[in-house]
Amino acid sequence: MSCGISMVKYILFIFNLLCSICGILLIVFGGLLFSKVHNIDDFAEALRTQQVPVTMIILGTIILLISWFGCCGAIRESYCMSMTYSILLFVLMIGQLALVIYIWVQKDQLLKIMGDVVEKAWAHRTRRSDYMDALQISMKCCGRNNYSDYSFQGKFPASCCDNTNNCSQGTVYKRGCKDAFVDFWDGNSEIIKYSGLVIAAIEFVGFVFACCLANSIRNYRRRADY
Repeated sequence: MSCGISMVKYILFIFNLLCSICGILLIVFGGLLFSKVHNIDDFAEALRTQQVPVTMIILGTIILLISWFGCCGAIRESYCMSMTYSILLFVLMIGQLALVIYIWVQKDQLLKIMGDVVEKAWAHRTRRSDYMDALQISMKCCGRNNYSDYSFQGKFPASCCDNTNNCSQGTVYKRGCKDAFVDFWDGNSEIIKYSGLVIAAIEFVGFVFACCLANSIRNYRRRADY
């Protein structure tokens, strides 16, 4: 193969390494988001609190697998593997862009859902206090709107303080869980959107290089047959 095509091969290999790193970052970031809400999975399915982090973990895993598949196709100079990789990468890129657009367009609705999560947790506090405890511990917040929501019972739950042995008005978390939870998702949705666009751009470049490499491999083998 020509020097230019060999360079394309190694550039494609490097791009797949970058995609692999992006896939790993998606898995890690999705895992961190999931760890914030996994304790409330009794009603998470209805309110879809775990939809975004689980999707990120699955997407990161797929990116990682496809990237390694592309690396093998480039190094082995396999037309079949390179073309298959191109198609898979294109489909993945379209699906990823669709997810980013969905999060972008439905941001207000998603934030409303996250607010409803706290309302649901607060409604279940007398029957299953672990819902509210999970939110208060992970978000470092207290009560639905603020710590005064617990004034009716005369004391604060241990999950409302860093010092569980002495949870008083002076040491209690001042912020309400509804605002904390919504702001958490509001801030992270921006990270998800822009990181998704960056990854999609990297995947598009990889797709173009993979198509060029696959076409070059096919032409090279045709010429070799004569």
